[in-house]
Amino acid sequence: MNRTIKHLSLIALLASLLQGCIWVDDSSDLKLFVREKLAAPGGGIEPLPELIAYEAFVYEGPWQRDPFVPLLPQQFLDDDEVVVAPTIMPDFNRIKEYLEEFPVEQLQMVGTITSPMDGQLIALVRDSNSEVHQIKMGARMGIDYGVVVNIDERGIELKEIVSNGRGGWMSRPRVVKLPGLE
Repeated sequence: MNRTIKHLSLIALLASLLQGCIWVDDSSDLKLFVREKLAAPGGGIEPLPELIAYEAFVYEGPWQRDPFVPLLPQQFLDDDEVVVAPTIMPDFNRIKEYLEEFPVEQLQMVGTITSPMDGQLIALVRDSNSEVHQIKMGARMGIDYGVVVNIDERGIELKEIVSNGRGGWMSRPRVVKLPGLE
């Protein structure tokens, strides 16, 4: 019984699907519709939109550093030899501290506390793993060899040592501010 119902349902489904495939000899209404559409004039094409002239950007920031001027003046001994002052250089032989694994952009100051032993201000810094660390003066943080030189309630001042692009090193200041004070 169940099998018979399935066969009858399948036959009914196929019959209904094949209804659309029956050839009709009287297609005069279709031919009339096609003739009307071909006889009608074609629609107009919209004109292209008017092009807006490109305005070149002009650098008008005299108070900012010109990006095309070198950071440090070049001094040449020979044609290819650059003088590099070895006074500023990171210590590659020391063991790095944990927060030196993170770029400074991934470190966020979340507050300060005062040491109960010596009254020294300690900064609280959250890394990208959401771990909070206590930072004192002289601690190191950031991948650019940053050393903490000042801590106050508003932020942490660092002195970073970065490449000058000529085989030497230079020092630059960096501040990690408490969010909301930026």
